[in-house]
Amino acid sequence: MSSQELADFLRRRREELRPEDVPAEVTHPPGRRARRTPGLRREEVAALAQVSVSYYERLERARAPRPSPQVLVALAAALRLTGAERDHLARLAGQVLPAESDGTSEHVPEDAQQLLDRLDGIPAYIVNDRQDIVAWNAAAVNLITDFSRLTPGERNLTRMSTRFRDTLCTGAPGSEADFSRQVAAQLRAASVRHPTDDVLAELIDEFATHDPEFSRSWSDHAVRPVPSVRKNLRHPTWGELELDRHTLGLPGSSFSLAVYTAEVGSPSAAALKSL
Repeated sequence: MSSQELADFLRRRREELRPEDVPAEVTHPPGRRARRTPGLRREEVAALAQVSVSYYERLERARAPRPSPQVLVALAAALRLTGAERDHLARLAGQVLPAESDGTSEHVPEDAQQLLDRLDGIPAYIVNDRQDIVAWNAAAVNLITDFSRLTPGERNLTRMSTRFRDTLCTGAPGSEADFSRQVAAQLRAASVRHPTDDVLAELIDEFATHDPEFSRSWSDHAVRPVPSVRKNLRHPTWGELELDRHTLGLPGSSFSLAVYTAEVGSPSAAALKSL
């Protein structure tokens, strides 16, 4: 990762903070000039992180040496970063080892596969960091598509949504932007965990070229996790479905479990039971 990306991430997160979110003595000292732009000033972040203003300014201009882990912790606290954003910040600064070297399993855990098989009537699948679907149950096949008929390269969530319209269930009109933003956040987080993954890098370039919303979200450094998202789908048999997709990380691996549910008593819940 380049120092320019680190600088861009710091600037964007600083601009997202509101003055009322931090101690008043930092943002309202005597004689302070009127605020012309949203977010915190650079000197305010420097004060919160207890670093010199000149050093922080050089960080945002991509002209400073790589910050130490101690400085990164202070910056994360000053910018009110989430856990995922703290990890992202550290990796942009080259302070976290890539996930390929952390000893996690490259295979779907056996207990995860068992859980998938036992989710009878509940559509579910397992994805890796590239958003490739690597395992699925029968209900997911009935809801979405027969994944076994696709090549491994085609069993990618984003590719399926943009290239393959013969799947059973497609996104309803108007849902594409939310999906693109979510995928951008997931792949952005994956890219800093797997900086040498050429296949992942090619996927990101592919999506950024063809999807303007993905490209915008990528530039915004979106890495906040989205554990649950409401999806409006269209099925050839059951029509419009309003489902919640819950995504759960599988401990000790780079895989996640995605499960589709519906509100109890709703038409969509009745449709799911028909699976």
